[in-house]
Amino acid sequence: MSTLAGSLAWINFSLALFNLIPGFPLDGGHLLRAIVWGFNKDYARATRVAARSGQVIAYGMIAAGAGTAISNYAPLGGPVGGLWLAFIGWFILSAAKQSQAQAEARGALEGLRVADIMTPELHTVGREISLEDYAREMVRTGRRAHLVVAGDQLVGLVTAEALNTVPQQDWDVTSVQAVMLPKNKLHWAAPEEPALSLLDRMRTIGMQQMPVIAGGSVVGIVTRDSILRVLQSRHEIGSFAGR
Repeated sequence: MSTLAGSLAWINFSLALFNLIPGFPLDGGHLLRAIVWGFNKDYARATRVAARSGQVIAYGMIAAGAGTAISNYAPLGGPVGGLWLAFIGWFILSAAKQSQAQAEARGALEGLRVADIMTPELHTVGREISLEDYAREMVRTGRRAHLVVAGDQLVGLVTAEALNTVPQQDWDVTSVQAVMLPKNKLHWAAPEEPALSLLDRMRTIGMQQMPVIAGGSVVGIVTRDSILRVLQSRHEIGSFAGR
């Protein structure tokens, strides 16, 4: 029993030390970001530093794991231990790259307002149409979200996610109104709201689309596609300016 307890204690201690490696997504990476932020007060830059550190560490683990597996180096577990080390390195690399991409996206949107990332093209559908007709409209427009109207009045929002909550065989007998998010439960944004603040709200409530309202009227909608277009444009401009 004492041997088992000692082994478990050693494993926990080893995991704690490993988690302190200074690179995302490990806790040590978050600590490194906090230290870098303490010097430059730039959250996006600190995140990029921690993410790149995680990538360097991950590449090192992958190389060490591959070398261990090929050379059958016993102290690191031979082929099996080497493959595990390489797999963990690959996992850290993927997470670090994702963290860096998120940091770069937030950096690109810093200083922008909702009005800068929304699309003014308002695609609407009537609340009385069937989900089968809505599916055709979604395919035709290429949009994953539509505002639902009754006459000229906004009554809700319908999305591809809502469509997929109903079995396809029932689409022809189910109306958009039955699955839409009604207006009184609809979250919305103001044109002057900071873009990053809106993205944080959308992530918190789990929404991928958000109508933009000014003076009681819908003036646009923020979607994943509209955000990606802004990010792509700013990336292209940055690449051109860097030449």
